[in-house]
Amino acid sequence: MATNENLPPNVIKQLAKELKNLDDSPPEGIKVGVNDDDFSTIFADIEGPAGTPYENGIFRMKLILTHDFPHSPPKGYFLTKIFHPNIASNGEICVNALKKDWSPSLGLRHVLMVVRCLLIEPFPESALNEQAGKMLLDNYDEYARHARLYTSIHAKPKTKLKTGAISESTTALNVGQTHTSLCNVDQKTVVSGVAPLQQQPSPLAPTANIVKGGNNLDQPLTADTAVSGSAAPPSLTMKKEAGLAKLPADKKKIDARKKSLKRL
Repeated sequence: MATNENLPPNVIKQLAKELKNLDDSPPEGIKVGVNDDDFSTIFADIEGPAGTPYENGIFRMKLILTHDFPHSPPKGYFLTKIFHPNIASNGEICVNALKKDWSPSLGLRHVLMVVRCLLIEPFPESALNEQAGKMLLDNYDEYARHARLYTSIHAKPKTKLKTGAISESTTALNVGQTHTSLCNVDQKTVVSGVAPLQQQPSPLAPTANIVKGGNNLDQPLTADTAVSGSAAPPSLTMKKEAGLAKLPADKKKIDARKKSLKRL
């Protein structure tokens, strides 16, 4: 995860949007990535423009954002060795977009496109590499030969930028924006991964619930039906009640017979 300690939160938020946009819709010949350890260092792979001595080369560069970015411009460096008037031997880039022409309204996309255009049209008048600048003015063919030689030797990076680096970093930046309700999840839910079940009433407890009988008649739920899982048929219930009502009448007849026998 990126530390981002050197950048204020509002700048980080704006950078996250811009980097996501660069990842979704990259400029022609440019691929952007983010340093996993420091979000303020942005990498880019630039394809050498066709028709130039840098054609077929892949040049890696980086932009370093200072703590007062975007009020001050980023610092640009080529990590790939290149023979170019406006790029010093240590990789420092000399271009007006990163110096006197810088404005806080300029975005990273604009800076990267200007740097790539620098490979198409160098400015020998403001050369950091004096040898390349003088050669370009005096003998373009010799300059082009040197530039092509550097390109063939150095501009073949062995590793590619991670395509998902920007998405992972911007996701990490948005962690604090998640809903606070997620923090109130029961600890058991987090451990087991299953949401707690709502408390269910005991099937044996007294209840006024109504269940459907076999003939679709509504019947009160009794302990017997709760245990067995089905309601008793209405016909059995009626016969049971009739039998219970018949017992007192039979007992009266037996008592009357006993009294008649005593009289005899």
